[in-house]
Amino acid sequence: MGCDLDETGEWEVTQFHTNQNQSMSICLHSFADLSHVSPPAFIYLLRECYLYGTQKATPKFKILQQQVARALHNSPQPGPFTFVAECMYIIPLLGPTYAEGFSHMLLSSLRHFRPLESTHADFSNSKRVAASLFFNILSGEVFHEERILRKIMEAYDLEINDISLGRDSEEALGQICKFISKFIESGSFLTTVTLIERFSVRAVDESLLERLIESSEYNAAEKLAAFMGRSMVCSLIRKYLALKMVKKAYELVKRHDLRQEFPFVSREYKESVLKKFAEKGCWDLAETRAQQDDKLLEYLVYLALEAGYTEKVDELCERYSLEGYVNSLVSEKITPGEDFLDLKKLSLEEIVWVDDIEKLLEATKYIEGCKIVGVDCEWKPNYEKGSKPSKVSIIQIASEKRAFIFDLIKLYEEKPLMLDSCFRRILCSSHILKLGYNLQCDLHQLSHSYGDLECFRSYEMLLDIQKLFKQTPGGLAGLSKKVLGAALNKTRRNSNWEQRPLSLQQKEYAALDAAVLVHIFHHVRGQPHFGSAEGCKVEWKSHIVSRMSNTKNAEWHVN
Repeated sequence: MGCDLDETGEWEVTQFHTNQNQSMSICLHSFADLSHVSPPAFIYLLRECYLYGTQKATPKFKILQQQVARALHNSPQPGPFTFVAECMYIIPLLGPTYAEGFSHMLLSSLRHFRPLESTHADFSNSKRVAASLFFNILSGEVFHEERILRKIMEAYDLEINDISLGRDSEEALGQICKFISKFIESGSFLTTVTLIERFSVRAVDESLLERLIESSEYNAAEKLAAFMGRSMVCSLIRKYLALKMVKKAYELVKRHDLRQEFPFVSREYKESVLKKFAEKGCWDLAETRAQQDDKLLEYLVYLALEAGYTEKVDELCERYSLEGYVNSLVSEKITPGEDFLDLKKLSLEEIVWVDDIEKLLEATKYIEGCKIVGVDCEWKPNYEKGSKPSKVSIIQIASEKRAFIFDLIKLYEEKPLMLDSCFRRILCSSHILKLGYNLQCDLHQLSHSYGDLECFRSYEMLLDIQKLFKQTPGGLAGLSKKVLGAALNKTRRNSNWEQRPLSLQQKEYAALDAAVLVHIFHHVRGQPHFGSAEGCKVEWKSHIVSRMSNTKNAEWHVN
């Protein structure tokens, strides 16, 4: 039988059986009056309540936490703060399974007592016990995790006068400095900075700041800099800028009102945000961020021109009258900064736009004659939080020489049954190897967009290239660069795929995304290490999957 609350929220008197099969009971009403309950007895009851509770760990802990907070109002002697400090000596004896959780539970409960006038005297008196506990933990006589040590300092608001314990405060501070040195040596930087800040240790130079940054302890570095003053905050900002951590530098400048000292940081940060959006193809978001700022709009045009996104350049120039700025850039001969794949490099001879039944049937017949095709799809990005993803707009299927782009929106509106039939012939063919990059995600999106069509719920002979190159960063563009020597230009990834007609550049982008899969596959399939993962050769054929479904269930097969 477990220890739980009854329907009224009060503790029950509960029985349980020991390992020796002896029946025992815990009189849990003791929590209702702590005036004669010692800290060891309280901790014992706490553990037994948790141990024999019948609920799962998390809800059991939450219920117990509520009851502990309530129980500490029931006259613990000499008061809740001193009582908890004495309990903290006992808790480590329970072992690591309970120690940190119970310590957190008790210390967190004390925050309810700080505002109460009735506990002020106990709070003052408890500081001596807490200070002794603090030094016992630092010296290793009592074991608590560093997180609990920091909570003790916070809960009891320990200051240098509190921890002096009758000694000279300089002597106590010297002892704290020795412990700080040990924490620095062990790499416990958050505790180091907490001690420095709480006990006003000023004998700190920038070497500690350097170590914090080298260890990526940025929160601790910022906490230390804020404590040490404006000069060290400025030093930290300069270090962030040297490391190209513009966002962190900007946040510090803003937080500490250092715009006069660093007037350029705001501009650098905003430009870095635009550049990240542009690199991800989120041009609409970038434009929204740049509005009302002519310089940022000019920078966005520069990014589009550098990326070779000419239609975006034209669009921005027309909307914001920036033709003069573009002319000045052209005179400087701004060229794309990276060598990207194009139709010529892939020897892709034709892109076919499919938006009627005749073209649909012709495309299906051609694809059925292929042994290997690449498949991809696109939809309009939706940046509104909580909203449903946009409907898949196009699906592109390509061989080595020809790419077909299917206008799903139009075909579905006009001839959904024919669309369903043709794509079932393609996707469920056991004679065509369909290559994709995270294609199952695309098919999931397709099935949600066109839920009444059967064609996107089943497929045969699907090979997800992504699973064969798990260690390659940069997505399909990165894989293309690694295997073929040139990346895909992803600037149009998040363009408006619902607009009609699509621009020539959008069509080329879509075609390349599908065709490059076939070229990657042909390029590496004969290599001895193709499909290797972590030093072990993996046969790529084992990754081919099929999914046959009906309205009642779905079956997965690995061919």
